[in-house]
Amino acid sequence: MKKIVLMTVVIMCLSVVINLVPVKLEAAGSYKAKVLNGPLDVRSDADGKSKIIGSVAKGETVTVTEDAFGWSKIKSGKLTGWIAGYYLKKIDEQRTSGGGKQTGTATTAGVKTVTTSSGTGTVTADSLRIREDAGTKYNVIGGLKNGDVVTITGRKGDWLQIQLSSSQKGWVSAEFVKEGGSVKTTPAVFTPSKGGKGLKNRVIVVDPGHGGSDPGVVGTKLGTEEKTINLSTALYLKEELRSRGAKVVMTRSKDEKPSLEKRVEISHASGADAFISIHYNSSTKNSSGTLTFYHNEKKDMPLARAIDQQLGASGNKLKNIGISFGDLHVLRENRVPSALVELGFLTNEYDEKMVITDAYQRRAAAAIANGVERYFSN
Repeated sequence: MKKIVLMTVVIMCLSVVINLVPVKLEAAGSYKAKVLNGPLDVRSDADGKSKIIGSVAKGETVTVTEDAFGWSKIKSGKLTGWIAGYYLKKIDEQRTSGGGKQTGTATTAGVKTVTTSSGTGTVTADSLRIREDAGTKYNVIGGLKNGDVVTITGRKGDWLQIQLSSSQKGWVSAEFVKEGGSVKTTPAVFTPSKGGKGLKNRVIVVDPGHGGSDPGVVGTKLGTEEKTINLSTALYLKEELRSRGAKVVMTRSKDEKPSLEKRVEISHASGADAFISIHYNSSTKNSSGTLTFYHNEKKDMPLARAIDQQLGASGNKLKNIGISFGDLHVLRENRVPSALVELGFLTNEYDEKMVITDAYQRRAAAAIANGVERYFSN
């Protein structure tokens, strides 16, 4: 009898110990991603100069817990650190920005035949990914928005090949394109209202990305540091917005690096009506053009779209890629309408030579200000 009682006590104690073992949980909003190139250095911070603490191999699956301006915080076994985000491909393609219309996610099942096609089509999804080839396993090279008209040049199963430029083509899911329609027209340039009525007394926070010990992207041809032209472009934008009656608050006005949390805190503390983050882009490919990110479809997308339309009509000789969802801290954590604008690729020689000029930055700043004013005038 004593042995039975003793056994019972031991089993109960083991049950308690087992129940006390902590359950491993992933951070809310995390997702799985595959490493596209490798081995890649994993760093202690979202900074190309921070300490290397390990590496991940090509093809390895990792868990991404945070995204910050082109860097992703990853977990791989016991290793936790930061790698360049453009070397990752999300495995979970169903992730969207809060319940809006789903972007193109159809897959191909061994379809290899490309049939020639011609005509136009109109995008019906809020945001549609453009890929290198017909299938979700291929890299995203751009994006389209609802109402965009595309030129169709081919078809492969449930995917359409579209013309992006005179020398480049891409693929989109046919499910989200209504075929037929007219040739796409260039958006009309917004004419600011006299006296800047749309922006009068509006508080706009302008955020020059990176800074201090974090240079951001470094140009591959001329060595241009992103942090420097982020600030110069942001100061031009400050002038434009103030000339239209807005009150402008800068997250930084010199070569320093406020934390991402501090940038959002400045936005909230200032009672901002809108938040605009200025950046220049990078890619392992020869990508070119401007791209505007939003996070929340209801809060941010209308502002991003207004800015995007004016960048497309600015007269700057860079193609306009469009708008795209971005799970970025300064957008995600901001309570006010927010957009992050990438004004060209410093990894592209043509883009880099253009964006370092005062003329380009002034036109870009004017276009962004036009977009912000148009947003508040509607």
